[in-house]
Amino acid sequence: MSAITDERILHASPLRKLLGRPELGSVVGAIAVFLFFAVAADSFLKASSLSTVLYASSTIGIMAVPVALLMIGGEFDLSAGVLVTSSALVSSMFSYQMTANVWAGVGVSLLVTLAIGAFNGFMLTRTKLPSFIITLGTFLMLTGMNLGFTKLISDTVSTKTIADMEGFPTAHDVFASTLTVGGVDFKITILWWFALIALASWILLRTRAGNWIFAVGGNQDAARAVGVPVARTKIGLYMGVAFGAWISGQHLLFSYDVVQSGEGVGNELIYIIAAVIGGCLITGGYGSAVGSAVGAFIFGMTSKGIVFAEWNPDWFKFFLGAMLLLATLLNAWVRKRAEATK
Repeated sequence: MSAITDERILHASPLRKLLGRPELGSVVGAIAVFLFFAVAADSFLKASSLSTVLYASSTIGIMAVPVALLMIGGEFDLSAGVLVTSSALVSSMFSYQMTANVWAGVGVSLLVTLAIGAFNGFMLTRTKLPSFIITLGTFLMLTGMNLGFTKLISDTVSTKTIADMEGFPTAHDVFASTLTVGGVDFKITILWWFALIALASWILLRTRAGNWIFAVGGNQDAARAVGVPVARTKIGLYMGVAFGAWISGQHLLFSYDVVQSGEGVGNELIYIIAAVIGGCLITGGYGSAVGSAVGAFIFGMTSKGIVFAEWNPDWFKFFLGAMLLLATLLNAWVRKRAEATK
C-alpha cells in the first residue's frame, strides 16, 4: 500500500517560497526604479537625496500600511486622505479654542479620529453596503465639515497658528522633528513608518487577528461560518486606518503649525496605489505590510527622482500610472508562477 502524504507538511522549495511572497513583484520594481534614477539623476545617490526620498515615502507609507491591511481584509477607505486633515484640524482648533496644552488637542484628535474609523466599520457591517459607498459618503461629509468648521471658527480656510502654545515643542519633537545621523538629516516620520511596518507584519503573520484579516478578505461568509468575528475584524481595520491618519495629521500640524482645510483630497488614491503596487489584490485576501512599504518607497523614489533628474514634474502622474499598471501585471505574473510551482 502506497503512503499518502499530506501536502500541508511538505517542505516548500526556496523558489516556491520566494514566488509566493506578495511583495516580490514590488521589490523587483523598486530595484528597477532605483537603478533607473541612479543613472538618470546624478544627485539621486547622495545621502541627503536618499533622506528626502525616505521622507516622501514615509508620508505615504504611514497610511499605506493600514490601508494595505484593510485591502487584505477585502475593503476600501476613500475617506483616508481627508481624515488626515480632519485629524490635524481637530487637534489644532481644540487646542486654540480651549487655550489648552496642545497635547489635549492631540488626545481629543485621537479619540475623534478613531471614532470616525469605527463609524466607517460599523456602517459597513450593519448596512451591508459596499465600502466604496460608505467611505465615499464619509469622504464627502468630512470634506464639507473640514471647510465648514474651519471657516466658522477661524473665519478663513486655515487654522490659527499654535506654535506659541504650551506643549508645542514636545509635540513637534514627537511628530515632526528631524534626527541627524552621520551628518544626514532624517525626519522622525521615517521611524513612525518603520514601526507601523513592524507592527502590521507582526499582526498579519504572528497573531490570530492576522488570520482573521486574511480569512475575511478571502471569503467572509466562509470565515463567519468557522467562527471568525467578521464585524469586529473590519471595524478594527477601519480604526487602524484612522490611527494612521491621526499620526499623519499630527505630523502635518506640527510641521507647519497651521492646517489648510482643503488638504488631503485625492491622497486616498495614492495610499491605495501604494498598496496595490506592493502586491495587495483589489479583491482582498492577499498582500503584506512590507509590500505596501515597498510601494510607498517606489512612490517616493519616483516623485523625488523626477525632481533630481530635472524633468518636468507634470509627467509625474503619468509615471505613477505606468508603474501601477506594470506592477499589477508583474504581481499577476508572479502569482501565476507561484501557483504553477505547487
